Amino acid sequence: MDQNSNNNRGTGYAGRGRGRGRGRNGGGGRGGPTKSGGQQWVNGSAGQMGPGGGSYRSKEQQIDGQTGQGGGSYGPQHTQALLPVFLCSLISDIESLQISEKKPPLTLSETTENRIVPINRPDKGGTDADRKVWLLANHFIVSFKPEDTILHYRIDIEPQMSRGPQPTKNFIPKMDHRRILNKLFSDDLTRLPDQKTAYDGMKFIFSKVPLPTGPFGGEDMENHRSPIFTITLVNELSYAKLKDYISGNHRCDPRDILQGMDLVMKVNPSSQRISFGRSFYSRQFRQSDDLGCGIAAFRGFQQSLKPTSQSLALCLDHSAMAFCKHMPVIDFLMEHVQDFQEVNDVAKKKRDVEKALRGLSVNITHRNTKQKFPVAGLSKGGARDISFTLENHEPPRETGLVEYFWEKYNKEILYDDIPCLDLGRSNYVPVEFCTLVEGQRYPKEKLHRDDEKRLKNISMPPPRERKSIIYEMVQAKDGPCGNVVRNFGIDVDKNMTRVEGRVLAPPTLKLLELLDTFLSRPYEEPLETFGSSAPFVLNSGRFIQKLRKKCSDLGIPVEEPVVCRCTGMRDLSTVAATQELLDGVVKEANRKCNGRLQLFVCIMSGKHDGKKYLKWVSETRIGIMTQCCLVKLANNPKERENDQYLSNLALKINAKLGGSNMELVERLPGFPGEEHVMFIGADVNHPAARNTTSPSFAGVVATTNWPAVSRYVVRLCAQEHRKERIVDFGATCLDLVNTYARLNKAKPQKIVVFRDGVSEGQFDMVLNEELQDMKRAIYEDDYRPTITLVVAQKRHLTRMFVENERDGGRSGNVPPGTVVDTKIVHPFHFDFYLCSQHGAIGTSKAAHYTVLWDEHNFTSDHIQKLVYHLCFTSARCTKPVSLVPPVFYADLVAFRGRLYHDAAMELQPRSAASPSSSSAALLNAGFYKVHPDLKNEMFFV
Repeated sequence: MDQNSNNNRGTGYAGRGRGRGRGRNGGGGRGGPTKSGGQQWVNGSAGQMGPGGGSYRSKEQQIDGQTGQGGGSYGPQHTQALLPVFLCSLISDIESLQISEKKPPLTLSETTENRIVPINRPDKGGTDADRKVWLLANHFIVSFKPEDTILHYRIDIEPQMSRGPQPTKNFIPKMDHRRILNKLFSDDLTRLPDQKTAYDGMKFIFSKVPLPTGPFGGEDMENHRSPIFTITLVNELSYAKLKDYISGNHRCDPRDILQGMDLVMKVNPSSQRISFGRSFYSRQFRQSDDLGCGIAAFRGFQQSLKPTSQSLALCLDHSAMAFCKHMPVIDFLMEHVQDFQEVNDVAKKKRDVEKALRGLSVNITHRNTKQKFPVAGLSKGGARDISFTLENHEPPRETGLVEYFWEKYNKEILYDDIPCLDLGRSNYVPVEFCTLVEGQRYPKEKLHRDDEKRLKNISMPPPRERKSIIYEMVQAKDGPCGNVVRNFGIDVDKNMTRVEGRVLAPPTLKLLELLDTFLSRPYEEPLETFGSSAPFVLNSGRFIQKLRKKCSDLGIPVEEPVVCRCTGMRDLSTVAATQELLDGVVKEANRKCNGRLQLFVCIMSGKHDGKKYLKWVSETRIGIMTQCCLVKLANNPKERENDQYLSNLALKINAKLGGSNMELVERLPGFPGEEHVMFIGADVNHPAARNTTSPSFAGVVATTNWPAVSRYVVRLCAQEHRKERIVDFGATCLDLVNTYARLNKAKPQKIVVFRDGVSEGQFDMVLNEELQDMKRAIYEDDYRPTITLVVAQKRHLTRMFVENERDGGRSGNVPPGTVVDTKIVHPFHFDFYLCSQHGAIGTSKAAHYTVLWDEHNFTSDHIQKLVYHLCFTSARCTKPVSLVPPVFYADLVAFRGRLYHDAAMELQPRSAASPSSSSAALLNAGFYKVHPDLKNEMFFV
């Protein structure tokens, strides 16, 4: 029985092929021998009948399934076990693969449940417009024949157990799956045509023609290490189902056929480019894109298939990413490590070398293999100091690494006095025989500030250049089209979609109003400056004078700082040092002034980990807001730029301390009555991809001052690693509603929720879990506010360009306020694209809004105008922002949780059992609880 099953119990009877399971996930019976119908299955629940007469349920797909020949139920976590095969080494035996007998195919069925679904568009789109403009969108029409089909197969790759007194079982690396399959296909192109199939590299094959099913393998009587894999027909997918969905005749999302077609579109670029997620990058970089330090910016594209109201469309957009250059490790170190000039510096700069290489993977050149080895570190001594026992030698004998390389590979180690790379499991390889694996992403956060700026400029070309790049890539030989696409009966139009955009009129604004309580008392602040190197020395007196003058010009009264200190960044190097520093500042400030200290202004010499310590201590322990800035910007000699910077700084300070920077003259559209309205924003911040233990953070914000909607309160909570559903969303919303009632003496009667960070595949979770959780929590007998739920998305690939460049203004971008709700939108969902911002740099990207639930009877015009007007209420600037503020603020709050986590991790004892245990302790502790004095303030702006 599967060890991952909870509350499962299964029994089986050898030879009789019977089994039963009970519990939440079910349990698989232990069957008898194969010839009598017996097989062991795992983790079962009710499902579809199979050849043995039982059932299974797959946790991944949540669909009914099949049972094994033993009659017990099973539900595979990842792979479907069809044969009692075992793992072993297989790379050397790919050449021996042969086709053997086949087994009858299994089928999967789909189930549907009574669940809330996204609402339909209430009309044919909006009509309001200050003016109209013709646009080109990077949606390329994909045509297909509805009568055609794609065959969906599952493949399970397993090597046989080696024979002998001690059978061995080794893991098959994912990178070898494709090589194994390519070998099998090349051996029998008649039955397995590679130009009519698409493989996802793991477990699924989509084919235009029928494939032989059953187990395949090779006979290798000498070492019995040839792999066996099983091909099983899962489903026959009809293009007609997709056609019906696009036309609105069929409302069930055809995710399976889209998955297959999307994979087909990726076959050509993935075979010729560096694949990274859904992006494909050139294997070569331009000389001008060399970022130095062994890092370069590689250009490429991202692509996805989208059902739209006009047709199926291929969305393709330009992308750029920083990768380590494909080069010998020694050459990389010479570029990457400061003052590294020769091979012998590996020993002299061992710590820097380990830091540079840890986490990267290398290929080895002393033997013929494409296997990738992650670098764990460096050996303690040089190659000549490393010795080991040759276990497979008769009799076993001791040998040195230098001698072994000469005897085994006929390779002389030239630099035997420097440390070797530790590739895990006591596998030491001299640096001279190691090359960096191609296509290794270099984290953007590790780039030098200037290199990060260069990468940003490369990835943000202006509209005309970006449009040209997209056209080139969609037509390129290594682009999304190719022979495989044509063999599947798919054709891609090489022209962008022409669509009409409507430019909405902006609202009338009133700027910078301060709350009465704020006006009655000028705020008091201490000034901290950090860093003293020559380019980063702050003229504190001049800065204070200019900041106070700017605040005064904007109507913000500011006193002289009560404390002014100049110290080094070392005082922010740890949590303890930061706590000691701020405690001292608070005590000194309290002695000098009667009023409560309100704000720390901290000027830093550059980016530093001390910022997260500062934020965590001040916002969770002390309860005082902070405003950080860089000396480089504070000292900017360019008067105009410096004035703009000080203005933005003043706006942030005003918002943090209770002021309102921006309000609309007229109240927001869509709510003509006198009832209170509250806007909620929600987002979840997840750890980086390589992090497997840290918690995720949910940030939820809500307005408290209808109709101005300029003041927000926040709630932050940690939850399980990479969990997108906001676990305590209902309780959080109830807290926010009660806070609104306490501040306004009335509960909001209308609520609009903006949810960020979810894909279309997660709409069901938002509707049927988060929304229902919210309703259960806040509804009372005499209180049932109406609710509208909108998802905001920025991580899509749609880009729009003005057809006539004269419509684009100086930057060439689409005008602010441009909305599109035809052709490129969903066939029937209530969605639209809104480009609300002024695009000064690069190519503007519209936000994509989808109304999932609506109890306010919004028309397209109403919701579009509401969202656009909300974009003018951001506290950070006086122009419309690119994303509706409730969502933008929720994103800032969730990221603040990540900052707190990174700071709080320092408090964990070094002897903690594991990173996962440390993260679990942090998840349950009060490390992220915002200080009571700040949780209803906009400290995050």
